[in-house]
Amino acid sequence: MVNLEFYLQHYNYWISVLLFMIGLYTMIAKKNLIKKFLGLNIVDTSIYLFFISMGDKSKAIAPIIHGEHVDPTHYSNPLPSVLILTAIVVAIGLTATALSLSIRIYEEYGTLNSEKIEELW
Repeated sequence: MVNLEFYLQHYNYWISVLLFMIGLYTMIAKKNLIKKFLGLNIVDTSIYLFFISMGDKSKAIAPIIHGEHVDPTHYSNPLPSVLILTAIVVAIGLTATALSLSIRIYEEYGTLNSEKIEELW
């Protein structure tokens, strides 16, 4: 018997998997380089969602030391957020580089279709 409540409680993981599959399909099936880059960004977003979901802790507080004593087990882990912020910066750099290369490819070959570029190359 399928426990539907389990799947509904973990909907964020299912959304992450769905986004990953959409992005992977876009990167594989589409021939336009811009669409491939868009698919790569969708995959990146799904990975960000997955890692942030993994680092979530219910009823956790920010790890800021106050005057009163707080049990350290009640703090949320800041590491996933820091890693995702770093990944976002890297993805922005990757996207900017890919778009600038696509402009250069379009100037050289007159198309962004990957199959036509392979034929001309």
